[in-house]
Amino acid sequence: MARIPPLEREHAPADVRARYDDQIKQHGRVTNMKRTLGHEPAAFDALMTWYPLRERVASFLGDRDTYVFAHAISTQNDCLICSTFFRRIFIDAGDDPDTWTLTERQRLLVDYGRQLADDPRGVDESLYERLARDFTPQQIVVLTAFGGLMVATNLFNDALRVDLDEVLQPYRAPLPVAGSPEPR
Repeated sequence: MARIPPLEREHAPADVRARYDDQIKQHGRVTNMKRTLGHEPAAFDALMTWYPLRERVASFLGDRDTYVFAHAISTQNDCLICSTFFRRIFIDAGDDPDTWTLTERQRLLVDYGRQLADDPRGVDESLYERLARDFTPQQIVVLTAFGGLMVATNLFNDALRVDLDEVLQPYRAPLPVAGSPEPR
């Protein structure tokens, strides 16, 4: 059960209602996480920078690899909401995130994402050299910032025990996230 109840639109101040309306316009709904963030507009705005960073990363990775990276972070953090959100994207695209085979670049993104989630100080020279071979310094900067914001999103959802949105229920992993099979 959520530690902080999501702020419903009808109880929100005008500036928060405007943010909700923008979310509905852009994404069709306001999630439990975003309605929880609605309690503090600055926090809402900070975590919503995920979207422009995602667009920037997708400009050089493509959508699927961007989501592979974010999914790796969310599963490593064991974030039910975010890992299930990405499972939905993959399943709706016809992929099975429990059995897929990753490309070499996707494996690099998974390795980097999991390391960022687990221990960012543990990004060793070997992993960084692999990144530097495939990406420019500017791309590594934006990829790392996006990864950091993904960790922050996971932290927010987990610390406040934000409830999984009803729309995501059918996409939950068949096993607990931490016990899910690693993509090959």
